[in-house]
Order: sequence, then structure tokens, then C-alpha cells
Amino acid sequence: MDILDGKKIVLGVCGSIAAYKVAQLARDLTLAGAQVDVIMTEAATRFVGAATFQALTGRPVLGDMWALPENGAVGHVALGARADVVVVAPATANRIARIAAGMSDDLLTTTILATRAPVLLAPAMNPQMYASPATVANVATLRGRGYTVLEPDEGRMAEHVVGKGRMPEPHTLEGAIRALLGRSGPLGGYHVVITAGGTHEPIDPVRYIGNRSSGQMGYALAARARDLGARVTLISGPTAITPPVAVTLVRVETALEMQSALADAVADADMLIMNAAVADFRPIEAAEQKIKKRGDAGLTLHLVPNPDLVAGLADRREFFKVGFAAETNDLLANAQGKLERKGLDMIVANDAVLSIGQPEIALTLIDRGGVASLPQQPKATAAAALLDQIVARFQRWLLH
Repeated sequence: MDILDGKKIVLGVCGSIAAYKVAQLARDLTLAGAQVDVIMTEAATRFVGAATFQALTGRPVLGDMWALPENGAVGHVALGARADVVVVAPATANRIARIAAGMSDDLLTTTILATRAPVLLAPAMNPQMYASPATVANVATLRGRGYTVLEPDEGRMAEHVVGKGRMPEPHTLEGAIRALLGRSGPLGGYHVVITAGGTHEPIDPVRYIGNRSSGQMGYALAARARDLGARVTLISGPTAITPPVAVTLVRVETALEMQSALADAVADADMLIMNAAVADFRPIEAAEQKIKKRGDAGLTLHLVPNPDLVAGLADRREFFKVGFAAETNDLLANAQGKLERKGLDMIVANDAVLSIGQPEIALTLIDRGGVASLPQQPKATAAAALLDQIVARFQRWLLH
């Protein structure tokens, strides 16, 4: 189940040109199953009409603190009391100052004072306004109270000024919301390290030995682990995928670089999921200059084995270890052999030909308790189902 399904989200929209972006956020949250109650300030209605948000969320847009709902509940208190998260986007300099001062003179500020839910603010303003001592102090005050204040993006502003002040994009806001909602999830408080993608082993400055791994599954696992409350470190080989929001991303290229990053990351890990397709071999030496083609002469490469990153951690028992086996034949036998040989708690096997670089995947789950399977499905869906299975085994492992 999506973490947003059934969640009650209060979305405060303030007076900034960036308000048009929030319409996309409201739509995405609603389609994911959340109940989105939009509060628009008077200034916000000068940029986007209330009808837009009402059409996208299927709920009335709120703004009048004195308007009581049909059930007679005191709206400005009830709204914050039942919220799972309160989001202010765009958060203007004026609105940030009012919240920091503890004001409660309109529906949005009153709702924030009345809630015990996490509060997320996405600033959007002129770069000089964001950098002003007053705004800097107000942001520090809010963070000191436990509010999450995102850093604005850098780029061209509406008035053709370039600087730091753009509201983060809707997908970034959604990721931050998911991270906040996941704090109380089954992985809350745990550090999960995930490797993803393939590695590139250089032949010369322009060529490398690699594989067809896209990184889709590893990135989807990282997003799901975040949604379940984990502090996620994603160690990624080269990919063309946008990384999940609210995870720590460590980019590497070669197997040796991944080995070094892994050694640092697992120092305080509770779980390791080794999804990366690490190259088994690398050239013994990479040429300093591009190797030129010389007539019909061939090219001979001297390859040496890369270290087995999972097997190198076989003696580490302080964290739960999950490996992957992408095989082209004897799937079950090969995976079971790796489970024992590499000291894993669980291994996930898949047909390499049918899954690597493909949008869908079927999985076979193997641990010392037996074998289970997940049907062919999109990788994001498979990742969610797989992580649920991993969490169940992790919780049993914690009891031993």
C-alpha cells in the first residue's frame, strides 16, 4: 500500500508566482490516495484560482477562519488536529515570519499552531529576501522548533533574477512529505544501505566494461525504504535515473569505488541491500589515452577479478544482509549457493535476460526458511512488495 493512501494532508498555498506549481503537487498527492485539504491565503488567490485546487482534490478550498463546517466542528482547530502532515508551499518571506512569530490571525497560521503533525515549508522568494538576516533567523527559529524547511533551488526567478529562491519542484516536495510520513513506519530509526546500478570499469578515457543494469530496482527500493521510515544511503553506479528525494546519494563508478563507499556506509548500518550489478572483472590497467584502431589488428585486454563486495562482508553479523542473484541458468541452485557462500540472511533471484534493463521483473526470494516468489510486475511495484518481505524477515532477525 502507498504510504500516502488515506493520509490527511493540509496544503497551505501562499501568495507567490510559484503557487501554480503546487497545483501539480495537489493532484499527485490526491491520485496517490491522500485526502488533501487546501488552505489558500488571500494573496494566493491572486495567482491561482480556488476552483483549480477544488477540481484537482475533489474537496472545497478553505480560507475563511470564521466559516464553520456543516458538522459544527471548530474548523481552524479541527483541521490541524486531524492532519497527518501540514505543508506550506510556496512559503513566502511574510508567511515564514508570521509562523515564526507564532501568529494565529488567519486559517493557515492557526492550523499550524493547532497541529501536532509534522510541518513542512517550501520557501519561494527573491534571492535577496531569502538571504536577508530576518529570513535567515526566522528559518533557523522554525527548524529549531522541529519544522522541516526545505532549501530553495537556485535558478532564474520570475523577475529574471538568478539566484537561490525558487520553490523546489513538486516531485521534491512529494518525496519530502513521504519521508515525514514514514517516520513512524516499520523502518523508523534504522539505517538502510542500498547499492544500485552497474559499475563502469575503464579501458581508456572513453571506453569501459559494464553491464545493462539500469538501477531501476535499487532506486525504487531506496524510495520505498524511505517511505517506511528508514534513513537511507543509496550507493549508486552510473544511471540515467533521477534519485529519490530525502535519501543520501553516494555516486561511484567502479567496483573499487563502491567497495570504499560501502565500507564507510555500513559502519552504522542496520540493513544492507546489495542490488548493484558489480562488474566481476576490470582491466588490469586503464590506458591514459584513447586506444586507437590500427587497421584490422585486434585488441587484447588483460582482465583481473574485482573483489566480491558481498562476500567481503560475510563475517559482519551486526546488520541484516540481502543479496541479489541475476542468473541466466540454474536460477534456484545458483542463488542458494550464493546465500550460503556469502553469508547472506536473504537472497533475491531473478532471470537476468528477462529483467536487467527492463521495466518489469519477477523475483524469487530465498532464505534459510524456504523459498517464495513475486510475480512479474513493474519494478516500482515489485520493489514495494519485496521490501515488505524484507522488513518481515528483518523484524524476525532483530529478535534473535
